[in-house]
Parts: sequence; structure tokens; C-alpha cells
Amino acid sequence: MYLADIYTVTANLAGIPGISVPCGENHEKLPIGLQLFGRHFDEATVLRVAHAYERARRGI
Repeated sequence: MYLADIYTVTANLAGIPGISVPCGENHEKLPIGLQLFGRHFDEATVLRVAHAYERARRGI
């Protein structure tokens, strides 16, 4: 059941916060995502890191 979603359910199975942030495209123009994981109950840090990455990528 989980084999189809093996790269998207890791945080859920481990019970930790996680987020996927768009970070580009491959040579076939398919999207690539950066997955970030944090410590238990530390969602704020995960969101701060994702936000900082997006700002840095946009050059803000």
C-alpha cells in the first residue's frame, strides 16, 4: 500500500513534522521538491527553514 507513496509518507510514518518545498525542475520540466523534516513537535522550525529557503531562492 505504501510503496506508491514511499517518498511522501515518511514523516507521517515516523510521526515527525515534514514539508516539501518546490526547488526546481529536471531536464524534462518535471518539478523537483526539497523535503525537510524536523524533530517531534517542532513544526515552527520546519516552517521557518522552508520559508527561509523560499526567500533565498527568490533572492529576497
